[in-house]
Amino acid sequence: MAVKSPCTDLCLFEGKTGWCRGCGRTRKEAQEWRKMSPYHRQTIERALAARIKAVSKTEA
Repeated sequence: MAVKSPCTDLCLFEGKTGWCRGCGRTRKEAQEWRKMSPYHRQTIERALAARIKAVSKTEA
């Protein structure tokens, strides 16, 4: 079964936080996504919207 990824194919990692501007994950989270347990993926997914919002504020 394929694991749904939040990747948006826009891999630009913000220097200060290390979060991707496209999906909000860190480089390590993106690399380990398929190996993570459903619990860990859900925990990260809950934080992604806030991360993306925070990164977009630093761009403005």
